[in-house]
Amino acid sequence: MNTIQQAIELAEKNETEKALALLSDYQKNADDDSLFQIAELYLQWGFLIESRTILEQLIEKYPEETSLKLTLSDIFIESEEDELAITILNEIPEEDEGYIQALIQLADLYQAQGLFEVSEQKLLEAKHIDPQESVIDFALGELFFSIGEYLKAINYYERVYAKAKEIGNVAIEDRLGEAYAAAGEYEKALEFYKEEEDPEPDNLFKYGITAHQADRNDIAIKAWEHVLEIDQDYYAAYTQLANVYKEQGTLEEAYKVAEQGLERDSYQKELYFLAGDIAHQLGRNAESEEYVRQAIALEPDYKEAVLFLIELLKAREAFDEIVELIQSIKNSGAEDALYDWELAKAYVEIESFGDALNSYQEAYTSLQHDSDFLKEYGYFLTEEGRLQEAIPVLKAYLGQQPIDEDVREHVERLEQDLL
Repeated sequence: MNTIQQAIELAEKNETEKALALLSDYQKNADDDSLFQIAELYLQWGFLIESRTILEQLIEKYPEETSLKLTLSDIFIESEEDELAITILNEIPEEDEGYIQALIQLADLYQAQGLFEVSEQKLLEAKHIDPQESVIDFALGELFFSIGEYLKAINYYERVYAKAKEIGNVAIEDRLGEAYAAAGEYEKALEFYKEEEDPEPDNLFKYGITAHQADRNDIAIKAWEHVLEIDQDYYAAYTQLANVYKEQGTLEEAYKVAEQGLERDSYQKELYFLAGDIAHQLGRNAESEEYVRQAIALEPDYKEAVLFLIELLKAREAFDEIVELIQSIKNSGAEDALYDWELAKAYVEIESFGDALNSYQEAYTSLQHDSDFLKEYGYFLTEEGRLQEAIPVLKAYLGQQPIDEDVREHVERLEQDLL
């Protein structure tokens, strides 16, 4: 057994330090072919500096050896030294057998830098040299998909799919399914998701999303149920499945799924809120309130949940609890003019008018272009006898709602009262 093979076996036994020591000692007297193998091992194991040192030494001896430059470019890319990688790849001449691979790597680097046209040019040049190479078609598909040109991406993915079902451990039917779905051709997308005999949960989940977008909720439900059969901790599937049941009006089933998801993970704020929403629709307001409070406990500034809970509290006239809720949220650092508006309304209900005025004033800066707010605030100021403040607020309202004659007449009366 040669020294390099011994090092590989040591590494496979997780005796990495022994493997490195063996290679370090061996490379002092190794021939150039062995040095290249050692450099590749270092790269494979993540020891980039050691690999780079050997490769740079070898390139000094063999400046025309493309395989050395391609391997060194991989190190530069791993080290996020893209400009060095681009420089060394551009040194590979057109007549070299490694030129196409260099073009593909260059295209990937330019794409990462956002230079999509340059990336496309490199790939089209590679395709001109070798029009039948599936890897190039796949790279073009990936490029166009990344920039949202889905029909172009589909064109290249289809070319690959005619020859190979997988490139670089990527299933081409997955890419075609995603591309057709992104292009809005959901029925076509479903055809590719269906072809998988033993789908991964991620692909099944996407299949469900695509089916839902195609208004095939029957398929979506089966897909997401299958996801949960494979992986009970696939939390996004609980949310999607509960939502689609809710859309169909099968609220008990939706509620059951949401509860199952929360049993698996009690840190899903969206699922807590969804469970609360469904419980409310089922008339289970106490449960609804509890679930929504749990969602807010996980994220105090969960605005949708906060406003939903406020409406639940209004329904049972729990205005003190609204004040307590919003103050707690504001104390956590959350700021939103709608919170101040709701707080003002709650203070009015409990006849704490000074606090209501302060909250209206806080909300005014952000809501001065909201006609509903202006009207309510203007009438509040009127009731508080603050006529000089009420008139400009109500005039601002009329600037947005000029046909409201009741408010116009009210302002005229206020102006008469001030004479």
